[in-house]
Amino acid sequence: MKFQIRHVQAIWPSAEYENWRLHCFADAATAQAFLDHFSGVMFDPKRDRENGKVRGVWRRTGRYERILDLGPLSVPEILRN
Repeated sequence: MKFQIRHVQAIWPSAEYENWRLHCFADAATAQAFLDHFSGVMFDPKRDRENGKVRGVWRRTGRYERILDLGPLSVPEILRN
């Protein structure tokens, strides 16, 4: 399973933001297998990154919510609010 890692800044309407690490795959089936195992959010650069700009941010919708548990990974208790 070959992939590339990219980074994007996700910004919510409340002005909260986080830097996200993206795992980019060549085909949708491989990306879906990764998503099924680790959970997460699907990112489409043409749709989600300011009109497909390479350096654009990810304008999120809805309410900001910190991710504490994601699939088999989680944030240790000492690092939580």
